[in-house]
Amino acid sequence: MDYLAIALFAVATCVTPGPNNVMLMSSGVNFGINRTMRHVVGINVGFPLMLIAIGMGAGALFRAYPQMHTGLQIAGVAYMLYLAWRIATTPTVNMNDKSGSPLGVVHAAMFQLVNPKSWIMCIGAVLAYTTPSDTYLAQVLLIALIFFVFGTPCSLVWVLFGHFLKRFLNRPAMLRVFNVAMALLLVASLFPAAREIAHAWQ
Repeated sequence: MDYLAIALFAVATCVTPGPNNVMLMSSGVNFGINRTMRHVVGINVGFPLMLIAIGMGAGALFRAYPQMHTGLQIAGVAYMLYLAWRIATTPTVNMNDKSGSPLGVVHAAMFQLVNPKSWIMCIGAVLAYTTPSDTYLAQVLLIALIFFVFGTPCSLVWVLFGHFLKRFLNRPAMLRVFNVAMALLLVASLFPAAREIAHAWQ
């Protein structure tokens, strides 16, 4: 296995914009670093577990029954549209208000199952960096570990970015504009999945 290549792939895919990172930045703005850490943990535990599951057979299952993958994509797009609405309507009267709630560990982990980017990353990593051999399972586990090690700092970058943006968004109107922009960015990130769904129905 080319560990450096896998690490570079992990960093490149984990640090670039996507549903997880948009939500982390928004949470960093609205809830701060400490309260967003459970969201970070959920992503970086849930994603490696998902990668292991795909490596152990889910990928083959979806290849055999592509309609299952399409169904999951539709559910994922619907759920992320709901999350975009939640982000856009986050209360902004008081930025120090503690009554709101960021995404928790379990919800953030389960979110990976409906995140199209997570599926693409997992399947791509398994197909690109494993070879059929007696060590196949070990290869999958190592790839998952590399994503955990390198993906976590990438997530923190987005939380920190959001947290430090907060000082420039200290007026409710400015924060409202930011939240709506993040919601629209999240919706925009769904376009590739929407195209794939439309193609599957043709």
